[in-house]
Amino acid sequence: MTTAPIDLSAVDLSAVAGHEAEPRRKRIALVASKGTLDQAYPPLILATTAASLGWEAGVYFTFYGLDIIHKKRLSKLKVASLANPSGPVQLPNLLGAIPGATAAATGVMKKWMRDANMPPATEFIEMAQGLGVKFFACSTSMGVMGVKEGDLIDGCLIAGAAAFLDYASEANVQLFI
Repeated sequence: MTTAPIDLSAVDLSAVAGHEAEPRRKRIALVASKGTLDQAYPPLILATTAASLGWEAGVYFTFYGLDIIHKKRLSKLKVASLANPSGPVQLPNLLGAIPGATAAATGVMKKWMRDANMPPATEFIEMAQGLGVKFFACSTSMGVMGVKEGDLIDGCLIAGAAAFLDYASEANVQLFI
């Protein structure tokens, strides 16, 4: 009688004497789709927190979220005063359209962050990269939005949706922000 070879790749060998299974590192995969100052902080806070806990962290910047990793736009992110009912400056839409309302809302948000000892978004980016957070720029959105590789901050990976979905499929936590 002959037997077929046994494929042990799917067998959990951690119970076998002398075999230690390496624990899989936790992973978080975030999608950042908005390029305003108030929407830059959530993915950066979550990614840096996860990385600080020893997790692997990756943020996929798509559509307007590309502004967060755009060299020229990052330092100019603003908070919309129009149609932002939870914004730092509570204004009816009509007043939110007044010149200077966006600058006022942005100034209030920056003050809130300073008062809370939160670094500016530019420093958060540096912190995240220093902790090993991976930044993925959506290649399709780059084409649609006219963003070139040279427009991005250093250290960004360019990835299509399929590549990021592959990364996210291995994540313990996936969030669209």
